[in-house]
Amino acid sequence: MNSTQSQTTNSPKPTLHGVKIKQRKGVQKAQAKHEPESDLDDISAILDKTGNTLEYRKYGESLFEILLTGGILQPGGIVLDDVERSPFSIFGSEDDAKAIKKHVDVFNKLIRHYKYLQRPFEETLKNILQFINKWPSDENSNLAKATGYFITTQLANPVAFKVLLKDHLVKDGHSLGFATAVFRTILSEQSIDQLGKYLVLSGMDTRLLEFFPPNKREEECLIRHFEAEDMKALVGFHQRNQKNSMKGDLLSNMKNLLENETPLTEVLGYLKEAKKEAGLDESDLIPIIWMAIVDSVDLMNTRPDQVEAHVVRALNHWSKLLEAYTTSPKNEILLLQRIQLTCYENAKITKVFSQIAQLLYKNDVLSDNAILYWADKAHKPQGKTVLLKQMAPFVQWLHDNEDSSEEED
Repeated sequence: MNSTQSQTTNSPKPTLHGVKIKQRKGVQKAQAKHEPESDLDDISAILDKTGNTLEYRKYGESLFEILLTGGILQPGGIVLDDVERSPFSIFGSEDDAKAIKKHVDVFNKLIRHYKYLQRPFEETLKNILQFINKWPSDENSNLAKATGYFITTQLANPVAFKVLLKDHLVKDGHSLGFATAVFRTILSEQSIDQLGKYLVLSGMDTRLLEFFPPNKREEECLIRHFEAEDMKALVGFHQRNQKNSMKGDLLSNMKNLLENETPLTEVLGYLKEAKKEAGLDESDLIPIIWMAIVDSVDLMNTRPDQVEAHVVRALNHWSKLLEAYTTSPKNEILLLQRIQLTCYENAKITKVFSQIAQLLYKNDVLSDNAILYWADKAHKPQGKTVLLKQMAPFVQWLHDNEDSSEEED
């Protein structure tokens, strides 16, 4: 079979038709640094037009390998240097934010037009990320910046972060360096709150330490690293997230202890140790204790006419837990506000708000000053009309008692 017959027999691989091909990577990269923006517009136009004739559905992953690395990936993540390389690629881009954004815009235009390419693009990106230990530092730098822009423009799913947790990438610091560059790029475009959302979506919000080599997997190492990289906002996000995670674990454990009717002294001992270990304040514990008490009552399967009796019984039994941590007027107000929100959100206990407040007053958890201040200034807007009306007789009684005490003095 001659060469002409061979070419007609085999399906063509995707190429950037109409664009000159450079033979060596060094030449390609040197020339790419001077590639005018109009060339990128031309490439977008070529890719857009070629989609009508080339089987993008069939060759999507190969196409994106070329657009990302300049060539087709070989087994083991190798892009051969002795074969023709595309003059356009993320690897060959100038290491500059503006230049890489222009390259990313080519991907954006292509995928927005051919939406079915989104999935092959994401799969190709994840595949390439697992070989970041193979690429030179300049190519990795470009790829990390591009990955950040791919995520901020919603071309790539943040779940791609998980690829970086592979042991062979983590152990020598490749993952940490790459992830740091991705985070920096995202923060250059969007807020820490948005980066936090990406981390949550990827399941990485509580796993940042896993980017660090095993011998550096400590909180202090994380703080020092990201502060040195001028990303204190990310450190703050991590610390808040860790604290919230600990609070969630504490609430779950507290609920189990209360449901199993663990002795009060044991529960108080557990709270003391958990508070110290997690670095929590009294104000952190009050909502947790309150919700654990509420959750220990099976409201879903409790008849409406029995809700008050069950809640009162639980509070009578566990109010010492609340008393131990409402040691200031501020914390008493915090507890009342949390109770108010719970009664607003759960219709089954809305009607027993006043009974709850009175019981906690009787059991020395809440003071008259805290209740009066809550009724006057510190109540939340949620359900305030109904709950203030419900509390009115008790509040008036407290006012009358206060007036009587002043007259006696």
